[in-house]
Amino acid sequence: MRLRAVYPNATKFKYIVQTIVKLADLVPFTADEKGLRVVILSPDKTTMTILSLPAESFEEYEVVKGKVEFHLASDELNRVAKRGTRNDKVELVAEPERFKMVFVDQKSGVTRTFYLQYKEAVAEPVRELKLDLPVMVRMLASDFKEILRDAKLVGDELVFSVEDGKLVVRSESQQKEYTNIMREGSPLISLSYPEDQEIMARYGLDAFQAVVKATSAAEAMTLEFGKDLPMKLTFELPMGGTLIYWVAPRTV
Repeated sequence: MRLRAVYPNATKFKYIVQTIVKLADLVPFTADEKGLRVVILSPDKTTMTILSLPAESFEEYEVVKGKVEFHLASDELNRVAKRGTRNDKVELVAEPERFKMVFVDQKSGVTRTFYLQYKEAVAEPVRELKLDLPVMVRMLASDFKEILRDAKLVGDELVFSVEDGKLVVRSESQQKEYTNIMREGSPLISLSYPEDQEIMARYGLDAFQAVVKATSAAEAMTLEFGKDLPMKLTFELPMGGTLIYWVAPRTV
């Protein structure tokens, strides 16, 4: 055994997995004494996801020999993760020859074990973005999910802007239009931006579809953007975990 970690909520873990598998055919895992991480850049370089699950977010966590790296096929990992139910916790075990996922029903004690084969891959370093984004919005993840659902009925683009203490989200197409105006406290948790600047940014709606499941794994989230800059979405996962998702802007 090289890694053993027990995540307390298999349903939340399922939603996390359903988010990270959207971007690539292989999921690269890195584990050390601090926790478990996944960093994926989409092939077209328009989206990036960074999953960080600190050791404290697991009920049990153990890494042997310092650092563990391995790749799993996205489709195989997704199929197994979907088998988790609301009563389950999930045990992740990186054995020398294969990866093991064990679902344990916390009411009945029934265990179900699945094995996945490691995939050969060259781990290419992905440089994480560090940008000064002037707009920061904190909101419930469920409210962001509703924005995505609403906008999907109208167009293929989301336009974000801030004005007069409001965050405005728009989507337009031929003979259809969607506008959502939000303020701090209604329903935003917080909103900060430089009031002396006009800030608007456009993003393809399809790029956000990967994070729909992440909104079910998180209670709250932070949204950061700037004029014609990438958007950074940070989902606050249970017990100190985070899932960061970057989206490249569309230019007019």
